[in-house]
Order: sequence, then structure tokens, then C-alpha cells
Amino acid sequence: MKKEKKKTKIFVLDTSVILYNHSSIASFDDNDVVLPITVLEELDQFKKGNDTKNFEAREFIRILDDISSENNSLQDWVPVGNKNGGRIKVVMNQPNNGNAIKIFGEDKPDHRILNTALFLAKENPDRKVILVSKDINLRLKAKSLDIPAEDFETGKIKNIEELYTGKTEINDANSEVINSIYQNGFCEPSDLKLDNPIANHYYIVGDGNNSVLAFYNPVTQQIERVEKRTIQRITPRNAEQVFALHAILNPNVKLVTLQGIAGTGKTLLALAGALDQKKAFEQVYVARPIVPLSNRDIGFLPGDISSKISPYMEPLYDNLKFIQTQFREKDKEFKNITEALESEKIVVAPLAYIRGRSLSNIIFIIDEAQNLTPHEVKTIITRAGENTKMIFTGDVYQIDTPYLDAQSNGLSYLIDKIKNNAIYAHIRLEKGERSELANLANNL
Repeated sequence: MKKEKKKTKIFVLDTSVILYNHSSIASFDDNDVVLPITVLEELDQFKKGNDTKNFEAREFIRILDDISSENNSLQDWVPVGNKNGGRIKVVMNQPNNGNAIKIFGEDKPDHRILNTALFLAKENPDRKVILVSKDINLRLKAKSLDIPAEDFETGKIKNIEELYTGKTEINDANSEVINSIYQNGFCEPSDLKLDNPIANHYYIVGDGNNSVLAFYNPVTQQIERVEKRTIQRITPRNAEQVFALHAILNPNVKLVTLQGIAGTGKTLLALAGALDQKKAFEQVYVARPIVPLSNRDIGFLPGDISSKISPYMEPLYDNLKFIQTQFREKDKEFKNITEALESEKIVVAPLAYIRGRSLSNIIFIIDEAQNLTPHEVKTIITRAGENTKMIFTGDVYQIDTPYLDAQSNGLSYLIDKIKNNAIYAHIRLEKGERSELANLANNL
């Protein structure tokens, strides 16, 4: 007897999925994708502007236009264009199926999207209808109406607890190997029983009594000693900070990621290392994404554009001031930082300001990178020109934007995908060094 073909699923997409990834409709294999007309209405509001979400909206609209160009209709199933044969169509609002609007007491886009899913489930009783959204609350509302709901999984890190840390502790090393690293500055990977070590991976090598810090140099293919250094009068306080500073100062490493909770010194070390190398670059550029509180646009804030963005940049200035106060006001180093800011040798600015720029001959620090999407991180890195070094810092567990989480943010994605590259180094900072009070807050 001929085996009956398995019924494909119907995925109903929310606007948040499109704004996260403009090519998301090609990610559902041979299943069908439905776009509620409400989503197109919402995308129309996002198509103007210079933020990444505006770019994603415009790109998706172009893709949908290309898909529909041969058919002149999106009310019937149209091939998405992926190799698995998936299809897409736009479904109009269903006025006779106002369950969500009645239940939640408000006619709003989210509820109209829910009604589309309810309508499709009723019209297709033999197929599974699933709402896909990056909006957690919308997924919860869907489940409360007995609509299966999922996050958009493409690009998510499957096991965040196993995210690459950049370091390994070896506690059973031979004392002669440790002495060799101290005296000669290196040893062979085989001396530590390492097969195919990861490029620029860091090691705490110990025998129970003594220990030494080291890393695998992909250029020499040896395990080399890492020495503790003081930069701009900032001295690393633990092994991870020593590793972080080493990665920042390593001229062979063009991309560095530092991940860790608040107070571990990510931004401070990045700034200190960048300032120490400013003669090797034309400019030190420090930026962070602006994530307004309560997700309200900065246009709601009073004042001109400088006044609006200033509060978001203050943490970066705080770290610069901390480095500056390690010197006396009459010291050359103190004056150099002030002069560098005035002459724009050091630039502190919102990340949105780099759109369209080619970033050549600069050392670029991207702070709070966990608030970026994978696409935004890719866009930033592809701006890198000759003699450019990039340092991404952030805490993947402290997300300030509603449609990202520890598994789907750009920093996690970058760390997971780019490890074992000769021009890349990463370290996870674990110990808070800001103050006893800050550690108390983190721990309790």
C-alpha cells in the first residue's frame, strides 16, 4: 500500500520575525508560510528610517515583490523560492472570527494576527497551524487561545550553557612543562596532550602547586606564555582579565569578543587596550546601540540630538574618566585623553552613526553587543577595512531589547560561529571586580 504523504504545517509569521530576519520565510523547509495582511500594514510603518529594523522591512518588501511578480497575486499559494518547495500567501483579516479581539477586549494588530491563526486552524483541521513570533507575550496569548506558538529558531544557539568560553584549565600538567613555558616562553601542544587546539585559545596550566598562563598561537603553532601587563595604569586582577587584555593587544587578532556579567571589566579593559594602541590607528571609535527605556524612541526625550543620546553614552565616558583619573591632571597621559576627544582621535557615538561608513585604520569597540541581532553584527564586521580591529563586549544574559534573548542575540551568535579562526579571540570574564557591593548584588 502506498504510504500517505505527511501533511505539511502552516506557519503564521508575526512582524517581529520579519524585522529580525528579512529572509525568514525561506527557513521553513517544505511547509507553508502565511503572512497576515496586518503584518504588511505594520511593515509599511517600518520601511522608512536608518535603523536595522527599517532595513529588514525594506528588504523583505522587495523579496515579497519579487515572489509575487510572476503571479500577480498573493491570495493564492506562491512558491517561496527555497529548494524544499515551501509556499507563502497573504491572508486578509477575518471579520467574522473576532475571538481574540473579544477575549482581550481590544482591536490591535497582535489580536488580528491571532485571529488569522484561529481562522486558518478552523479552515485546515487536518494541518497543524503554528504562530511564529519573537514577541514572548504574543506567544503566551496564542497559547492561551490554544494556538501552538514558537519562537523563530533560525540563528539561535541551541545550548547557551555550552557557549564557547575561550579558556581551559589544565590541572594535571607536568611540572617540567610548566617550567619550560616559564623559562622558554612556550611548549608544544603535545606536551599538554592537546590535539588540534583552537586558535588563540587560552589556558591556565597547573600541576597542583604552580601554574602559568598561556595561549595557543596559530602563527607559531605553539603554546606560548601570556604575561600579566599593566596598561594605562589599569592592572588585570584575574586570569581572565589578563587573557582579555592579551587578546586586545595581540596585533594578529583583528576581532575580539569579551562576554561577562556587569563589573567584570569588559568595557574598561577594551578602552584601556585601545588607548594603548591609538598610535597604530587613526581613530579609536567607541559605540553602543541605543535601546530606549520602555522601548520608546529617543524622539520622546527633550533637547537636541546630542542631549537625547548623551545619557546612553555616559557609561562609556565613565570608563574613559576612570582611566584618566589614574593620572594626575598635569600628567601628559591625562591631557592626551582630553585632547584626543576634542580632536576626535577618540570618538564616542551611537552605533547607528556608522551606517554607510567604511571603517578603515580604526580600533572599534562595540559595547553592549548583546542588544544587536546577528544581522546587525554581520553588517558591522563587513564594514571593516584595512588595519581595523574590532572588539565586541557584552553580557548575553542581560538583554534590553524585547525580541532578543541569550540564544538569539548577535553576540552569542558571533561567539558560537567564528571560534577557531586565526584572527579571532574570545574570553568569558566571570569574576566581578567593580566593587564588593557590586559583587554582592550579582551574587544575591
